[in-house]
This record gives sequence, structure tokens and C-alpha cells, in this order.
Amino acid sequence: MNPFSSGTRLRDMIRAIRACKTAAEERAVVRKECASIRAAVSDNDNDYRHRNLAKLMFIHMLGYPTHFGQMECLKLIAAPGFPEKRIGYLGLMLLLDERQEVLMLVTNSLKQDLNHTNQYIVGLALCALGNICSAEMARDLAPEVERLLQFRDPNIRKKAALCSIRIIKKVPDLAENFVNPVVSLLKEKHHGVLLTGIQLCTDLCNHSEEALEYFRKKCMEGLVKVLKDVVNSPYAPEYDISGIADPFLHIRLLRLLRVLGHGDADASDSMSDILAQVATKTESNKNAGNAILYECVETIMSIEDVSGLRVLAINILGRFLSNRDNNIRYVALNMLMKAVSVDDQAVQRHRTTILECVKDSDASIRKRALELVYLLVNESNVKALTKELIDYLQVSDQDFKGDLTAKICTIVEKLSPDKIWYIDQMLKVLSEAGNHVKDEVWHALIVVITNASNLHGYTVRSLYKAIQKSADQEILVRVAIWCIGEYGDMLVNNIGMLNLEDPITVTENDAVDVVEIAIKRHTSDLTTRAMCLIALLKLSSRFPSCSQRIKDIVTQSKGSLLLELQQRSIEIDSIIVKHQNIRSALVERMPVLDEATFSGRKAGSILSAAVSASLSSTNGAATSTAAPLVDLLDLGADESAAAAPTSGANFLQDLLDVGTSSYSSQSGTSQAQKSGNDVLLDLLSIGSPPPQNTSSAPDILSLTEDNKTLVSPLDGLSLATGPSVQASSTAMIDLLDGFGPSPPPTKDNGPAYPPIVAFESSSLRLMFNFSKQPGSPQATQMEANFTNKSSDVYTNFIFQAAVPKFLQLHLEPASSNTLPGNGNGSITQKLRVTNSQHGKKSIVMRIRISYKLNNEDVLEEGQISNFPRDL
Repeated sequence: MNPFSSGTRLRDMIRAIRACKTAAEERAVVRKECASIRAAVSDNDNDYRHRNLAKLMFIHMLGYPTHFGQMECLKLIAAPGFPEKRIGYLGLMLLLDERQEVLMLVTNSLKQDLNHTNQYIVGLALCALGNICSAEMARDLAPEVERLLQFRDPNIRKKAALCSIRIIKKVPDLAENFVNPVVSLLKEKHHGVLLTGIQLCTDLCNHSEEALEYFRKKCMEGLVKVLKDVVNSPYAPEYDISGIADPFLHIRLLRLLRVLGHGDADASDSMSDILAQVATKTESNKNAGNAILYECVETIMSIEDVSGLRVLAINILGRFLSNRDNNIRYVALNMLMKAVSVDDQAVQRHRTTILECVKDSDASIRKRALELVYLLVNESNVKALTKELIDYLQVSDQDFKGDLTAKICTIVEKLSPDKIWYIDQMLKVLSEAGNHVKDEVWHALIVVITNASNLHGYTVRSLYKAIQKSADQEILVRVAIWCIGEYGDMLVNNIGMLNLEDPITVTENDAVDVVEIAIKRHTSDLTTRAMCLIALLKLSSRFPSCSQRIKDIVTQSKGSLLLELQQRSIEIDSIIVKHQNIRSALVERMPVLDEATFSGRKAGSILSAAVSASLSSTNGAATSTAAPLVDLLDLGADESAAAAPTSGANFLQDLLDVGTSSYSSQSGTSQAQKSGNDVLLDLLSIGSPPPQNTSSAPDILSLTEDNKTLVSPLDGLSLATGPSVQASSTAMIDLLDGFGPSPPPTKDNGPAYPPIVAFESSSLRLMFNFSKQPGSPQATQMEANFTNKSSDVYTNFIFQAAVPKFLQLHLEPASSNTLPGNGNGSITQKLRVTNSQHGKKSIVMRIRISYKLNNEDVLEEGQISNFPRDL
């Protein structure tokens, strides 16, 4: 016999394919067999049609195209015999899906077979319909399936229930037709029928609120009784798995009870006793028992119930955490994360076990346990949990240090009871895993340090000790260098000693040694070395005896290949050598940095850069939380209006600025673009910002764009009088020869615009006043005036604004952060908006106002679109 004739048996074809040693040989065998089958199809071979279709199904499972055999399935389905129908329906389920148009031809055959007198043929039709049923077929055949739910044979009822689930998913409108028939299925003794009936009931509840209410009234008692019978049933070999009677039925019943009990106190109360029985009687030493217990816990946490049952459920999860199976521990951690919001105290009892999971060898369990610990931390346990996490940080894997460090820093920043504890914990983290700390974390640490004036000496001494042991931690080095530069004299003279610390002996040369080692270490990056240069400049003023040594260290950086360091070292060397009379004024102590402003910048940096202009109201403001804000880092920021948005890393620019603004926004094309790593910006900017005009002084520390020889801009500097710091808004120290204070601008406010009410709520009013400079139609100066209409006082008042991309926004600091009540005062804040589409597009702005009222945070948002059109 030809091995590839249509009479070849299926097993012979399988042997031939398996005997192939290469893919090419296999393709050749399949190609020949498919050609033989095509010939048989063309000849309408009835004798071997079922055999050919069986071969096609095997070829289909190998991944080869078999579409040419689809009609053969329909012919076999239409045959009268059971063997042909069996192969035909199997081929139909494998070779076709609900998207095939050929299925329209099989609907009539399915209807006939569903009404067939042979129950096995009925079963075949139900299996096929449950697998490939489309929406059209569901509508046509739903009455037959509904009738079969009452069929005498339990196997047919079971298949009809499964088929009904498919029909409901395809056509939810048909759900009401199956509500009454399914009630009888829930009373079945046959576990197979009962299992499918419960699943059908669950799907009906998910698709129809009416069905959910109906089952709550009619079936709750019956379902509770069924679950009780299953729990207390004697040993039955046909249903027993690991000593537990039908765990699959247990789980299905618990899931249905969860759906019925969610949001309904009466239903929850009726099932509480049986849930407690399941939770206490089920053995947890086998996987089947653990599966039932997990579903029981899920049900308890989902229904409306008293705390006693929830405590029992959380205790079960606590036992899961001690299980050796990683999967069980992982699902327990997931469930405990949900339970924290429901019953925090019950979860807190298992805190020790959860902390052990943080130290687990499995990475997924470690991360999930760490997230759970983060949720458990509160004011009462923050010190104990933080100590445990920092202790583990010392021995944790390098891959896990990043996640662990981020969580510890967030916990410390969020829940620190006092500043000294905050500083101590952050120094421990920086000493153990400083290289894993993000920039915004150490920026925030420096802000806290500047605000803790009574801890300056303690902090710089602690950092000095830490850097002796952990000099390889880059972020620790940065913070230590900054503090030594600022408070080096307090380190040497042991100023501000606390009772809890021992005095240490540090000479001026020791302090300089720390900076020198850091700047010369080959692993130090540009930011660290730049900070070292600034620290050396400050120490040259604080330690006059070390000026020559500091000058020698700075001189070594003049030949650096990094232009940034080269330029800064030349400038600093010039200050040390030639301009000692102004050096002390340049490197005075940093002013206290506003923690609220920094927090606002951090919060704003995560917001999106898009503005919705579709919402408006009669007063030009529409309250909405859906539209994202943009550029919320402009609260008193130093960046130019035309500069790209700065990242969180540039906050250090503010730390090194003596004043609150730079001249960079007026320097035009003569100023090079500032990079994210330029941490020495505007070192010599002191006093208030100069008048807004086009002839402002250039940034003396910025990079030039031409190729001229680099010369210190401080050469030839001389002052007729001693250095002084002016707080006036129109004057500053003359640091350069020939550069005096800019003359006051001419008093000309340009066109007049009426003020507008930009935003008004029941308790707050915002008004804008406008002015323009002649010759600058694109730029608009605005003054925001905030008035409190309520009788309460608003504290920590912060105004943030966002604009579309064609606008550029600059906000100056507000006049105050406290807004009195009853209109007995106001807060003013100046804004500058540049409209690149002036004359084409009007100004629009989204605003966000946050403040504290009775120690509670309040947030108001809105969109302003009623600006004058010619602004």
C-alpha cells in the first residue's frame, strides 16, 4: 500500500513524521499527506473521510495549515452515525473558531443533534457549542440548551450548564432565561452537576444584578446547607483528594458565597457560622486544604462581617507565612496587603513573621514582604521596624538593596518623630547603601539639616565619623562634603555638642583632608568633585591658616579634562588669591531652605505635562481633577523661562545659591545651556534679583559659547568699599570691574488691562492684575492676589500653576504662606508668562492651591481660561 494514500492509517502517518530527522523531511511528509487528503476530498471519498479528518487534526496540531479540510467536518457532522459525528465535532472544535463564516452552515446540524434521541450525540453537540459558540449561534440555540438543563441524564445536565456559561458570556441579555432553571441545579446530589450549576450561578450573579438579588433570597440557605454537608461528609473515595472531600466543590461554593455576601449584611450573617467551621476544621498540611483555606479567607475578607471572623482569617494567613511552600507564602503576603486596610491591628500581630519574609531567599517574596512592611509602619512602630530594616540592609543582596533603601528612606521621611532621629537613620542608610539612594532623598536630607540649626554641629561630626568608615558611598561623600563646607568650623571647634555624643578632635587639616581625598578619588563623579571645589572655597574662608593648601588643591583641577571643573577651579583660585576682601561675603552660611517649597517641588515633579483646555465655567475656572498639571517646579525656581524643565537633581543649585534667583533668564544667546550636572550655578548671585530688563549682567560663572581663551572673570576686580549684602530689589554688590548695579527701569507699564477674578470657591478668591513692558508683547507680568473669605486661617499656603507647551511660566516666591481669615489680609505672588503664539492663541492655565485647615490638608484645583485675548 502506498504509505501516503488516503487509506494510510493515522498511526502510520504519525510514525512517518516522527521518523523524520530534519524539519525539511517533516515538511515533505506533511506536504505529501496533505496532497493525498486533498485528492480524497476532491473524489468525495466517503470511506476514509473520518480517517483523513483525524490526520488533518494531527497536522493542525503540528502547526501546518488545514483550512481545506473544514468542509469535511461539516459532512461528518451531518452523517447519521455516532463515530462519524464524534470525529466531525472534534475537528470542528480544533480546526474552526467562532470567527469562521463556515460556522453559519453548522447551526442547523447542531440544532438537530441537540434534539437527538441518542444522549451521546446530544453530548457531542453540547461540547462543540460550548467551545465555539458565537453570539448568533447563542441566540439561535439558547432555547435548546435551556431545555437540556432539565434532561434526565446528569452528564447532559452538566454539559448543558457549561454550555450555558458560554452563551451568557456571548450574549449577556440571555442571562434572565437561565435564572429559574439553575435553581434546580443547586439542589443536585451529583457533584458534577452541582459544580457546574454553582459556576453558572456565579456567572449569572456577575452579569445581572437582578439575578444576584434573586439568588440571595432563594438560594442562600440551600447553599449554606450544601457547604455544611460537604464539610461534614464522610469519606467518599470518588471525591476524596488528600483526605478532603471534593475540594473543588468547596472552592466553587466559597466563591459563590463571596459574590452573594459582598455588600449584603444579611447574607453575610447567614454564612458566618459555616465559614468559621471551614476555617477551623480544614487541615492545612496538604495543598488541597490550603487551597480551601485561602478561598475561605478571600470570602471572609470580601463579605460584610464582624472583626472576629476577620481576625481568624488573618491568623490563617499568618500560618501560611510559616509554610515551606513559596507559592503559599506569596499569596498570603498578597492577601495580607489587602487586609491591612480592613484590620491593621490583626495584621500587626504577625509583624515578626513578615519581617522574616523580607529576609527570604526568594526575590519575589522579599519584595512583596517589603511592600507589606511599608504598609504596616505607623507612628508607634516606626523606630522598631526601621531598625530591623536597616540591620537587614547590612547583609542584604546587592540586587535588593535598591528597593530596600528606597522603602527605608520613604518611611523615615514620612514618619520620623524628630529631626535628630531622621538624620541618624539617613546617615545609617547612606553609610550602608549610599550608592543606591536617589538624588531627591539626599537633597531632602540637606534641606532638613539646614532647618535643624541646633543639630548642625552634631550632624557634621556624625558625617565626619561616617565618611571615615564608608568613603566608597558616593552619596554619603556628597552630603558630608556639603556639611563640612558649611559647618567645618563647628566640626573643628566642637560647637553645638549634645549630651549623647562624645567629643572628637578634628583639626582644620583633617577637615581639608576629607575634601582632598574625595576630589582626588578616581571613582568620584563630576557632581561630587564640583561640590568639593565649592567646599574648598568655603573652607578657605573658615580656615585662613589652610588657604595656601586649599589653593594648591584647587590649582590641580585647573588642568582637568572636564571643562566644568577647569572653569570652576580657575574662578575659585582667582577668588582665593586676588579677592580675599569679598570672599567671606560670598561664602556666608546658607540661608534656611524652605521645606514646604521643596516638598511642593517633589510633588509637582511627578505630574504629567499636559493641560486640558476643554473645561470652563462662568468665572473662567473649572474644578477638575482629571486634567494633569505641568511644570509645577516653577515655585520660585531659578531656571530660565526658555530652559527645558529641570529634574530633581538640579535642586542642589538652590542649595549652592546665596540668593533666590539667577540672571540666566536674561543672558540670551551668550549663555550656554545649563546641564543637569551643573551644580555650581550662580555661586556669586547674592541679594535679590535685578530688574527685568534686556541689559542685565551676564552670569559670571556660566560657560561661554565662543572659543576665546578662558580668562578669570574676576581679574582686575576692585572695590572702593568693603563687601556688603543689599536686600533691595534694585541693587547688588559690584563684583566685577565695570559692572555696577543696573539702573532702575523706566516706569512704563504698557497697555492697561482690567483685573479678573480667575478662581473663586466658597472660601477662596484669586484675582489677577496684569502689566506689560513696552516692546515685549509676548511677555506678561501678572500679580496673583489671594483672599480668604472664610473665618479660618490657612497655613502652609502653596500656589502652583501649569501651562501648555506654547507658554512659558515663571513664578516668584509668595509674600507669605499664611492667609488670614475674613479678608483681613491677602497673599500676593508674581508670575511672568511668555506666549510664543501671541496673537494666535490665548493664555490658559491650570492652577492648584494647597493649604492646611485645622491641621488637615486641603487641595483646590481649577482651570483659568478667561484671560484677556490680547495678552
